[in-house]
Amino acid sequence: MTTDQLFKQIQLKKSFLCIGLDTDFNKIPKILLKYEYPVFEFNRQIIDATAEFTIAYKPNLAFYEVMGTVGWVSLEMTVNYIRERYPEIFIIADAKRGDIGNTSKMYAKAFFEKMNFDAITLSPYMGSDSITPFLEYQNKWVIILALTSNAGANDFQLLTLKENDNHLYKNVIRLSKTWGSEHNLMYVIGATQAEMLQEVRKIIPDHFLLIPGVGAQGGSLADVALYGFNKQCGLIVNSSRAIIYADCTNDFAKVAHTKAQEVQEEMKMLLTQYKIL
Repeated sequence: MTTDQLFKQIQLKKSFLCIGLDTDFNKIPKILLKYEYPVFEFNRQIIDATAEFTIAYKPNLAFYEVMGTVGWVSLEMTVNYIRERYPEIFIIADAKRGDIGNTSKMYAKAFFEKMNFDAITLSPYMGSDSITPFLEYQNKWVIILALTSNAGANDFQLLTLKENDNHLYKNVIRLSKTWGSEHNLMYVIGATQAEMLQEVRKIIPDHFLLIPGVGAQGGSLADVALYGFNKQCGLIVNSSRAIIYADCTNDFAKVAHTKAQEVQEEMKMLLTQYKIL
């Protein structure tokens, strides 16, 4: 998917919502256990209920890997279902991989060729040769972990470097942006770090940012828009638990529909307010 195609979906749906498919087998309604692949059935119903409001889905691979072969089959079925029914929707592999040489090449082949994801989250800790194999694919995206929402972000990301008095995460962004462009590189910036988006935008004004942490983690959508918008929106904001686990009864999909619509309506208001639509 190209930058223009992604922005077109934002304009058409008046939304920059990504729904995280962090599907925990132990949290899905018991009625789904009658299906051969209950996790896929949960995802299918969530997708059908929310597709009109979202531009992206983001399966978190840990929730599938933990189930072994059944989990991988459920993941592949989920991606194929989105491709067949909603081909306009951007699909992110929340894999957080980060290795070098042939290992990265194999990961890239697995997620971009075998699984047909549009994008993958990567850790840049091992440097350029852990990222560049993924950038060889046309119209595929690398999403680099830059500034995250977790408490442990302070351990490394916010360290101040003596040589330039900058936080480490800024150096990561400055260097890594030279490996690709705004047409194949995105960055993860946590919603709870919203005010720091001003500093991020000084370095990468034109790149898309994947923003987790809105919803259950307490990030403010209004703040994210204030500090993070660019002329093409430039944001993909993820919500997982607040939508997919909003209800644990047999009405889970209906409630997810309502919750996704509420987020989309706020996003539409913000896109209009900042004259992006």
